[in-house]
Amino acid sequence: MDRILISGGNRLTGKVKISAAKNSVLPIIAASLLCPFECKLEGIPFLDDVFVICDVLRSIGSEISLNKKSNKIIIKSDNISTIEPPYELVRKMRASFLVIGPLLSRFGRCRISLPGGCNIGTRPIDLHLKGFSALGAEVRLGHGYVEASCKKLKGAKIYLDFPSVGATENIMMAATLSQGETIIENAAEEPEVVDLSNFLNSMGANIIGAGTDTIRIEGVKELKGTVHQVIPDRIEAGTYMVAAAITQGNVVVENIILEHIRPVIAKLQEAGITVIEEQNRVKVIAEDFPKSVDIKTLPYPGFPTDMQAQFMALMSIAKGTSIITETVFENRFMHVTELKRMGANIKIDGRSAVVEGVPRLTGAQVKATDLRAGAALVLAGLVADGKTEISDIHHLDRGYVNIVEKLQSLGADIQRVES
Repeated sequence: MDRILISGGNRLTGKVKISAAKNSVLPIIAASLLCPFECKLEGIPFLDDVFVICDVLRSIGSEISLNKKSNKIIIKSDNISTIEPPYELVRKMRASFLVIGPLLSRFGRCRISLPGGCNIGTRPIDLHLKGFSALGAEVRLGHGYVEASCKKLKGAKIYLDFPSVGATENIMMAATLSQGETIIENAAEEPEVVDLSNFLNSMGANIIGAGTDTIRIEGVKELKGTVHQVIPDRIEAGTYMVAAAITQGNVVVENIILEHIRPVIAKLQEAGITVIEEQNRVKVIAEDFPKSVDIKTLPYPGFPTDMQAQFMALMSIAKGTSIITETVFENRFMHVTELKRMGANIKIDGRSAVVEGVPRLTGAQVKATDLRAGAALVLAGLVADGKTEISDIHHLDRGYVNIVEKLQSLGADIQRVES
């Protein structure tokens, strides 16, 4: 496996352009299954997860053309040959489970293995299945598979016990071709849900309320092909903003939607970092060590769980003591052990981490335990004394486009090497 080597201490300066959102493009690719016509997606981030979801669609009969030069994908699903994606693909990535909603809605049946993905905690699919059952599907679970079938889905009122992004998206896609109106209450409000809704509406769906806690879907008989531009990745943007802060840098982060990164901006400013907002970019300037801040992860518009690890790296060198509370995933502190190998002073107390800032981190051999943990270790390596070697970087390939090259362009001493 490849590794990342970092010699810390360089101050980051310059500009970095943010790629499209991984967590947006994956459900949108799955949603293209809802119609037999050509869908063109623009601004695609060519990540390992994108290749996996494309392989899932190909395995059931979709035709997919990828153009890496123009960052476009063309999908046509007029010749679906099976409603059961292969286990060996689905187990690679949790987002593969998002094909069940479109397949059930369009073909009345789907059989799929239980999903895989990062081991950051329990992410049950019960809310997905609850929604399908409410829409009239017969759902069976056994031997590691989920099978759902129906003659025709019918609109229903569905209350989610937790505002799950995946469940909101899957139910919304399933309801698009159902009979009558579906109302999802306590729905996830994330920007990625709004982007999926916009994509579906451009195909001819009738969805209102995405971005609020109540989404209404009036079922339609059929959908058409469309062209769609995917939104920028707010987590990638936040990661580079923290990179500027942790290295006492001066970095312009381009191609962002300001509203999507408000929690990150607020916490950086609270930590004493200068953040200058412009129309579709921010300038992050840090002239000293950050001040300690407390963080509590929450569903959007709260502080994103996907930025928790990166902020923990920043707080590791902050002045004072921070308390970071994780409320979304119960097993999302796996990066703590690795940060402590680099000299961080962190203690875990249940769902909270007490982080006492230290004057400096030191380079070490560490392992990326999941996607965002990998990002946190890269950030820590940028500021650590000496050399940091990060293994298991395939996790990073799932969520960051050209992270090594982008950091190099900002002046980081970082390289990717083959083992």
